[in-house]
Amino acid sequence: METQTIEPDFNASNEEFLYASDFYKWSLKTAELLRQGRFGELDIENIAEEIESLGKSEKKELRNRLAVLIMHLIKWQYQPDKRSKSWKSTISVQRVEIKFVLKDSPSLKHIVETIIEEAYEKAIVMFQKETRFNQIKLPDTCPYTFNQLIDNNFLPS
Repeated sequence: METQTIEPDFNASNEEFLYASDFYKWSLKTAELLRQGRFGELDIENIAEEIESLGKSEKKELRNRLAVLIMHLIKWQYQPDKRSKSWKSTISVQRVEIKFVLKDSPSLKHIVETIIEEAYEKAIVMFQKETRFNQIKLPDTCPYTFNQLIDNNFLPS
């Protein structure tokens, strides 16, 4: 296996080079610079990118949790003869995790309908791959409301 070396960019600051060559070390050093109030030494552009990335990961986490939940609700609805405790458990766990994500990042509630539609697209693909039910005509948009998705008592019939 060939290892890749990062050539130094002599036009970049030490912080930018460290960011590209050793992210873990960069993050520890950046945290320490922040704690010490040494703001002039900070790698502002990469800090901004990382903060944006954190926000995007929260949105992605919500979308993935919703996709798994929706896929299991579709399975529950379209495969009643295969319903199991495992499916019900997955549905419950995803609902709890979705509530945690929304508690930690409540502003995601403002775009939850868009995220649900993105998750629904993924859920359809997951459902078709897992069940091989390509002939079932599923709705074009998510058939479940946000309130149904987070309602612990809701299961489609």
